[in-house]
Amino acid sequence: MPYDSLRSFVDALRAAGELHTISTRVHPHLEIAEITDRVVKMGGPALYFEQVIGSKFPVLTNALGTQRRMAMAFDAESLDEVAARVRGLTAITPPGPSLREKLGTLMNLAPLANLIPKTVSSGSCQDVIIRNPDLTKLPVLTTWPLDGGPFITLPLVITNHPRTGAPNVGMYRMQVYNARETGMHWQRHKQGRAHADAWGAKIPVCVAIGADPVLTYAATAPLPPVLDEFAFAGLLRGKSVRLVKAITCDIKVPADAEFILEGYVDNEDLRTEGPFGDHTGVYSLADTYPTFHVTCMTHRRNAIYGATVVGKPPMEDAWIGKATERIFLPLLQLVLPEVIDMNLPVEGGFHNLAIVSIKKQYPGHAKKVMNALWGLGHMMMLTRVLIVVDDDIDVQDPRSVAWFVLNNLAADRDLVMMPGPVDDLDHGSYSVAYGTKIGIDATRKSAAEGYTREWPPDIVMDPRVSEYVSKRWREYGLDRIAKACTPDAWSGQGR
Repeated sequence: MPYDSLRSFVDALRAAGELHTISTRVHPHLEIAEITDRVVKMGGPALYFEQVIGSKFPVLTNALGTQRRMAMAFDAESLDEVAARVRGLTAITPPGPSLREKLGTLMNLAPLANLIPKTVSSGSCQDVIIRNPDLTKLPVLTTWPLDGGPFITLPLVITNHPRTGAPNVGMYRMQVYNARETGMHWQRHKQGRAHADAWGAKIPVCVAIGADPVLTYAATAPLPPVLDEFAFAGLLRGKSVRLVKAITCDIKVPADAEFILEGYVDNEDLRTEGPFGDHTGVYSLADTYPTFHVTCMTHRRNAIYGATVVGKPPMEDAWIGKATERIFLPLLQLVLPEVIDMNLPVEGGFHNLAIVSIKKQYPGHAKKVMNALWGLGHMMMLTRVLIVVDDDIDVQDPRSVAWFVLNNLAADRDLVMMPGPVDDLDHGSYSVAYGTKIGIDATRKSAAEGYTREWPPDIVMDPRVSEYVSKRWREYGLDRIAKACTPDAWSGQGR
């Protein structure tokens, strides 16, 4: 069953032995971040800090910090299982003429009902209503020494379009300036920023902290504007998201969230935000962003403050990025059916490197795919390096990919330089939000692509010899040796 709230997920983590409780008093200034960073890089459990200095609320970090916990968030055994669910929904076809076919199609369509959120009259997120809020009472973390201040790192920022009323839930970091004001780091490529531009000077905004894990993931997902995050979360959860009207804003918020901040963003109240230690491994530079003014705060009784620590990978966001890779592959294949698989390596920070395998069908096919991917809006448009390989290459094995690419690359023929938008946090670009991306066509080439020689065949043993050797393996006495060998990191075979 899907988790309705963060605390139900915490209970499940505890029952599964995936949660470690720290009862020692800890400080939200750097100490929690240092503990979390070490545990994340150990592949360790989620962390529940019971006593946080300066706040009565406990802090949860690293909730999604391993593949197992990320899959648990979706009530699945693996992320590929979640992708299979999405693939099943994309495979729905119009019903045939028979009653049996019509009923079968209706059964397949049933999960789509979860796209529609359920509005309720009251929610536990409003157990406690504070009309004179003080953000300094929250255990907001300062994660790195040169950070501009404490940042809310897992906020679900909720806006409605002023004309259509369409909701958007984005995740934009929020530096806490004082008791009632924060920065709002929505970048120019984000849907929340588009809503803000449509509103003008003053934008009604609510922020949820500590939502159920699938909705938290959905806030990070690169969705097209036609699909909102509440609907997407309901689809992935297999259960509609429960919403309740905010106290002071005409915005619906997650009914079971731990905290809700209500207020407005003033587009004309611009302040310096940052710097902030980022997943690029350096501090993103201070810049000017609008200010969020908090007018009301509500929370659950005994609320849990959910946070994450952003820094050099691997961090918790590694598995959030992997979830996007797996979940969006079936959706990507609807547009580009020639795509076989993709890998967004942790080392690339998810938008700095994408490795894609394709079923190549004609000259220039790889370059066509590059242009299509860069044109896919929020999902791939900011990808700094895009590598395309043939369908027989396992993109989930970066070492093999590197070997294949480095052996097949001719720079003058295979490199594509593409100017265009880049991430605001891309410090390597020569200007903010604009730079040049690179595509590498590492597919095998034909004469039609200017290859004047015959492409050499791959080294493959005669299958008859392989079968013969396998049958005589014990006779050679190698079965005992093989058991004593340490698997090689590259081949997975014994030396």
